[in-house]
Amino acid sequence: MNYTTPLDETILACVDCESTGLDTQSDRVLEVAVILFRGNSVLEEFQTLINPQRDIPETSYAIHKISSEMVAESPTIETVLPTVFKLLGNHPIIGHGIDFDLELLTQEAKRSNIPCNIQNNTRVDTVRLGRLYGESPSNSLEMLRSHFNIAEEGAHRAMSDVLVNVKVFQHLTQKYKTLNQVLEVLSKPILMKTMPLGKYRGRLFKDLPLDYIQWAMRQKFDQDLLFSLKLEFNRRKKGGLFTQVTNPFQSL
Repeated sequence: MNYTTPLDETILACVDCESTGLDTQSDRVLEVAVILFRGNSVLEEFQTLINPQRDIPETSYAIHKISSEMVAESPTIETVLPTVFKLLGNHPIIGHGIDFDLELLTQEAKRSNIPCNIQNNTRVDTVRLGRLYGESPSNSLEMLRSHFNIAEEGAHRAMSDVLVNVKVFQHLTQKYKTLNQVLEVLSKPILMKTMPLGKYRGRLFKDLPLDYIQWAMRQKFDQDLLFSLKLEFNRRKKGGLFTQVTNPFQSL
């Protein structure tokens, strides 16, 4: 679709889910929050806890503090999804790591035999916008919130994350006039500065062992990370730096 209206006049949706885990195939949604907004105005909002009809792992509870007791009387996912999908409509969807949330909702819809078209919506991942911005110590939602001096909205829960996410999006897109401009810059891979995950998290790509880079290039990482890894690999190949196989910090 073509989004040429001013960005602050474009209706956007922001969504966040809390879940029993990180496997979209087997884990379940515990909470979902959606906001429709235009500029600084909230047009509609929806949030609810959801009974996943299964146990909540301690590792997940430690993050969102949603217990089995809290969701015992909550609606099940099949009663919630129609409302969520109606609200999202065909609006562009904003989210932090939005692919995960949309895939989680899509898999829930499949299990419930509910029609779902959200994978067709235009999406904007604020993780990638954070990488493009490049001035925050990390691109976690909490770090970006702190970096932009955005007030806390409470515990790590779906609606509080959505409210923060909308404000982070607005800060990250200040220099863009239309959504088309945002989508244009996000259509290209973004060069990252440091490894964002794993045992070398936070290390500059030039300091990563070559064997680790070669392993990471074969993983199903996102396009920005694979682009950054391949660029570093080619840099070493071109510069004859293939001796950097082991941990470069082992002698420190």
